[in-house]
Amino acid sequence: MTTHVGALPARYRHRFLILAICCMSLLIVTMDTMAVNVALPSIRAEFGSSVSALQWTVDAYTLVLACLLILSGSTADRIGRRTTFQLGLVVFTVGSLLCSFATTTEWLITFRAVQAIGGSMLNPVAMSIITHTFDDPAPRARAVGAWSAVSGISMAIGPIVGGLLTDTVGWRGIFWINVPIGVAAILLTALFVPESRSRHRRRVDLVGQGLIMAMLGCLIAGLIEGPHLGWGNPVTIALFTTSATAIAAFIPYELRRPEPLIDVRFFRSISFSAALATAIAGFAAYSGFIFLMTLYLQEVRHFTPFEAGLKLLPMAIGQLICSNISGHLVGARGTRTPLLISASAVLVATLVLALWLAPSSSDLLLLTVFLLYGIGQGFLNAPVTTMSVSGMPRSQSGSAAATTSTARQVGTSLGVALAGALTGLGASTAVGTAYVGAARSYWWLVVGLALLIGALAWLSTSGPAHRSRAGISHLFPDDPPTALAPAA
Repeated sequence: MTTHVGALPARYRHRFLILAICCMSLLIVTMDTMAVNVALPSIRAEFGSSVSALQWTVDAYTLVLACLLILSGSTADRIGRRTTFQLGLVVFTVGSLLCSFATTTEWLITFRAVQAIGGSMLNPVAMSIITHTFDDPAPRARAVGAWSAVSGISMAIGPIVGGLLTDTVGWRGIFWINVPIGVAAILLTALFVPESRSRHRRRVDLVGQGLIMAMLGCLIAGLIEGPHLGWGNPVTIALFTTSATAIAAFIPYELRRPEPLIDVRFFRSISFSAALATAIAGFAAYSGFIFLMTLYLQEVRHFTPFEAGLKLLPMAIGQLICSNISGHLVGARGTRTPLLISASAVLVATLVLALWLAPSSSDLLLLTVFLLYGIGQGFLNAPVTTMSVSGMPRSQSGSAAATTSTARQVGTSLGVALAGALTGLGASTAVGTAYVGAARSYWWLVVGLALLIGALAWLSTSGPAHRSRAGISHLFPDDPPTALAPAA
């Protein structure tokens, strides 16, 4: 139930302060993610970590986040959005502090998972708080625009802040900076953010949640550990078998539940299925690119962390600018055009890497590649979100969007895992000039992912896709559908 601002106590009549508090959570989560990537070589140097351990440093966060996003959203609806948001801030802040005191890679990976438990309660719940605080469409659109701008800004400054802190106080400073921001957000939330709950509180699906965790966890573990253990090793085979069994059990189980964790009937919509596939493909390409190029800049080119952060700046700027353009394009022309631009930019950039990247590549080549990746990622998000909710019943649009957010995190985890698996660097403790040749297998995979995104752009806007949207509406006859995107 929406609570009008005018009916709230005086200390809660601060909509833009509430927006700023929610943006603080987005700032620390997004900035932390980008900063940690820049610090990976320094972490490897201190702990003597293998590349697979660095993969887990990233994937321990994204994997736990992917598993818990939907659960955290439903928990917020049940016990209160402010309560869940505050709990998320506490857990994320404590997790950050623990990360800064890690004495081994294993402890750092464990504490990154703690961070992710808190992170799963932040951004999705914060967006829900924003949409319930700004009732009218126009102010809400401006608030969401400000939220998106903070995301772009935090991505832009994340590598620079991470590089600067790593060069000056060490990689642990990346986690220290989260603590004062987190504490301030906790206090401000208690003072100014009103409590709100959903009128309809969905049942917790613990079995479905467990199956999702088994499916994703075993799949990612198999990809990361496979190069080290051997693809024919019984442990590797067991991991992949467990993952396949979990997804096979998940679908019929969810079909029988009156309130499933993920309503698998959504997948009857070609647009929704295409949105999830696009999110997984796009974020897999992006996360693997960041992971491998961070190693390239510091391990092969011997740039300092701060210099590496500066090299990544064109990517973040391109993403910030193009994300705004993408939103306007989706509103004016539909989802096909921005998706084709995204696919084309990533395709060209990756072909450059596959054909011409060398241990001494010019700054112009790197600038071009980083800028193109930023453009590709910038044009991706708006059409993916629109595709996932267009034509969905209004009561189900939040669940559809949450599922798409989960797909983004799944793609991020898969990209990092595949980057190590395909390059053969997973068990290595050093990355030298042989990296360039080893990475080509991953670049060719990304070429295929870019072509897939282009194909999905056409499929999701085809006649059969539009007819499948109507089929979804018929499953919920008493619930009007969300407005469709313009025809491409």
